[in-house]
Amino acid sequence: MADFTSLLRPSTFDSVVGQEHLCNANASLRRLCESGSLGHSLFYGPPGCGKTTIARVIAKVMDLPFYECNATSLKVEQLRKIFDQYKNALQKPLIFIDEVHRLAKNQQEVLLPVMETNSVLVIGASTENPFFSLTAAMRSRSLLFELKPISLDALNTLLEKALGSASLTVDDEARAYLLGSCGGDARGMLKLLEFAGALEENIRLETLHSLRPNAQSGGSSEAGVHYDLASAMIKSIRGSDADAAIYYLARLIEGGEPPEFIARRLVILASEDVGNANPQALTLCTSTMTSVKMIGYPESRIILAQAVIYLCASPKSNSAYMAINSAQEAVRSGNLIDIPKNIQQQNEGYLYPHDFGGWVEQAYLSQPLHFVDLREIGYEKKMKVWLEALTQTKS
Repeated sequence: MADFTSLLRPSTFDSVVGQEHLCNANASLRRLCESGSLGHSLFYGPPGCGKTTIARVIAKVMDLPFYECNATSLKVEQLRKIFDQYKNALQKPLIFIDEVHRLAKNQQEVLLPVMETNSVLVIGASTENPFFSLTAAMRSRSLLFELKPISLDALNTLLEKALGSASLTVDDEARAYLLGSCGGDARGMLKLLEFAGALEENIRLETLHSLRPNAQSGGSSEAGVHYDLASAMIKSIRGSDADAAIYYLARLIEGGEPPEFIARRLVILASEDVGNANPQALTLCTSTMTSVKMIGYPESRIILAQAVIYLCASPKSNSAYMAINSAQEAVRSGNLIDIPKNIQQQNEGYLYPHDFGGWVEQAYLSQPLHFVDLREIGYEKKMKVWLEALTQTKS
């Protein structure tokens, strides 16, 4: 049985399939690597998108010894052994750490001194953005690169190479399923082909279905539909159409979309589109995100459905979204005003509101600025009434 993952693993940037934004001749990552200037880096992206492959290419291009570790089983003694081996060497090793977001704090602390002296090159990889889980000290020493799901065209190129190397054939239906059911995961596609090829030389859709009954992640064999479905669900919730939103949720689930991906989109929507019209929406969706990560399918579908219906039935307000956009635009445009002395850290002339029954008139801006426009919707209406009452008191 052919091991396509090993057989087709690229050894140069030009032979990497997909990730052109990192591997083409003008890409910053490649240019830094080829000039020998690449620093410690963190790769994040979905499974099977080439994180380990690119790390191996970097080691070859920079002519560095390659050590592959996994944070879930990595021991500090292993790291120290590598450090000691290259302590006085002219050549530094490349230490590749998969699942880098799982590094314990003490493991990160052991890496910091050698990262600071650049006596090793550390590259971490994760399916999650590792910046959220690593210490500030490690983040500040690292570059961050995002990898995308492999496109259908790139997957098709890889599939052709695999078929040619093993004298296998596929019909149109089988090809479409191989490409679409992996959801941008090149390794997932090659593994499915590998096991199907062990059963027959002319691979049929029926055989593929017997090995992988459902799509692995992306949700569709058509380019862009993965994102179209997520967009349709979000827009249906924004429009308070519960039936449409649940339908698109079902499409995403049946397509194998990870529950964490869906939950993250719901958390964003809860703040962007519901906001203070129903502040509880953000709390519910944050709980949803935590729950589905711990539980997984099939039960996560119920939790997601509850959140979707709740969001559909919630009053909508984008005032927080509009307010922060407006304020950021003002700052970017150079509207940087002085901070009044009474609210600087010295507290010169500061009036403590609690000493005045909860509110007291004083300056918080050195010149008038206005960004927040509350709507008369849901709970936000109560907030608007309360703030307007303070304004009237002030006048």
